[in-house]
Order: sequence, then structure tokens, then C-alpha cells
Amino acid sequence: MGSIRKIEAKGSFVSQQTVEKVLQADKLVISKTDTKGKITYGNRYFTQLSGYSTAEYMHKPHNIIRHPDMPKAVFKLLWQTLQSGKEIHAYVKNRAKDGSFYWVFANVTPSYDAHGKIVGFYSVRRKPHPKAIETIEGIYKQLLSAEAAGGVDAGVKRLGELLKELGSSYEDFILALHDTHK
Repeated sequence: MGSIRKIEAKGSFVSQQTVEKVLQADKLVISKTDTKGKITYGNRYFTQLSGYSTAEYMHKPHNIIRHPDMPKAVFKLLWQTLQSGKEIHAYVKNRAKDGSFYWVFANVTPSYDAHGKIVGFYSVRRKPHPKAIETIEGIYKQLLSAEAAGGVDAGVKRLGELLKELGSSYEDFILALHDTHK
């Protein structure tokens, strides 16, 4: 599965939420969903990392693995992008069934039928670089803070402000962050 790293809190009990599963560099986490975000496929590595059996996750909302540290603004952007027929890249912190977590660098694309209609979404995730995670965690904390104060729209607004400060689109920023830390 990769290594497991406990993130110790000084002198206190370490809960499952502080156990990080680190992905193997040579493995891909793959899943597919329908247009409503319900899982229609997960590869063996997805099953292993998530801690759910295929029967437990099949046809369930993909957000069963959503970690509470993930800003809703990122998922709002993700869904808007996918529903417009475009692919998107993102750094995502997922939560396993046992409460542990794992970071991924995700590429999510729409899947089309023979008539060009979107019928679902295909996600391929790989191990992210730890330095990229350090950067994205700071941004996600800002988005979560904005969301706590003013809801998802405040998180979306803060994300827009951050991207404007960087002079970048979301996709360009994420890809540049990934390329910098390959």
C-alpha cells in the first residue's frame, strides 16, 4: 500500500485521523462515477487505500472518502469544470474508512457515450510530492477559514482572490505546482 506515517501530537494519544497512508509512487488509484458522483468502479488500490470493500462503496457517493480538511470550494470548482466537459487536476486529501487519510494528485475527466453525452467521470490519482502538499495545505486552510465564516461561496471567493494574487488560473496553478515538484 505504501508507507504509513503517524503524525504525533506532543505527548497525546494519536487517533486514526492522524495516521497518514503514503501512496506508492508506482501505483495509480482509479475510480469511475456516474454523473451524480456515485461510484461505478474502483481499482484494487482504491479499495485497499479506502478501506471499504467493493460492495461497501459501489453505487455510493464518492464523497464517502471526502476528508473534512477538504474545502467545499475545491469540489464546487471540480464539479463545475467537469460538467462543462473539461478535465481538472487537483490535490485531494481523502479519508479512509478507519479514519486515516491519504493525499493524492488527481486527474479527473468526463466520460462520454457514442453521442458525445457525458455519462460519468474517470479519476486517476497518483502520489503527490510532499512539498506540493505543504503549499496546498496552507491554501486549503485559508479556504476552510473563509467557508467557516461565510459558506462555500466565501471559499470560492477566497480561492479566486488567491489565484488573482498569483496571476494564474486554478488549473495552471495546480499543474505548475505539480511540475515544480516532480
